[in-house]
Amino acid sequence: MRDGWIIVTGASRGIGAAIASDLARRGAKVTALSRSGNVSAGLRGIACDVSDEAALAAAFETLSKDGPIVGIVNNAGQHRGGPSATLTAGDFESLMRLNATSVFVASRLAYPYLVKAGGGTIVNIGSFFDKLGVAENLAYCASKAAAGAIARCLAVEWARDKIRVFNVAPGYIETDLNREWLTSERVQSWIKRRVPVGRPGQPDEVARLVGCLMAEDIGFLTGETIYIDGAHGINH
Repeated sequence: MRDGWIIVTGASRGIGAAIASDLARRGAKVTALSRSGNVSAGLRGIACDVSDEAALAAAFETLSKDGPIVGIVNNAGQHRGGPSATLTAGDFESLMRLNATSVFVASRLAYPYLVKAGGGTIVNIGSFFDKLGVAENLAYCASKAAAGAIARCLAVEWARDKIRVFNVAPGYIETDLNREWLTSERVQSWIKRRVPVGRPGQPDEVARLVGCLMAEDIGFLTGETIYIDGAHGINH
């Protein structure tokens, strides 16, 4: 693990909290950004709304005073669904701003700090919905497809700066937000039919994948979307 700060956005709970904890376990210096600023013991937390560019810039500037920034995990995001026939442009743009625009802005703000550190790693947290046609999920699917496109474009553009960029795309992951739904008898039965491994994933599984990408500096590996969905997305 490189010496320097790794920023994890949306790290107060769920997948983001698991990623921050796993990186800390590996010896990384982790700063968790969230609206509340609340983090697990032993982590540094900064209250920050990632959809506010000025607040993001201030968080980067504050952190850089305490050492180099060598990575960022763009995890903050939200799921909202509903019929496409009644989806307003405002609601579409709101979700795109949080799930995609903030990913681009955070990466762009991180760029000069990563260059100054001699390189680094950016990991976007997308979704396997990026390649699926999912009813009543138009805005969410579009935003997560954008996260993958952002990773590919930045990986190509910033490779000469020794900056690697990835998109990690989870399938159904059990968290406190969806546990009641995922553990219902009806959904459990459906998952056993549709997901080849027969179960939802766990936050620590996504966290360990992100930790591997951060810890293993494989310079020739960049720009990829890595699906962690129990083979659900490729199951015919």
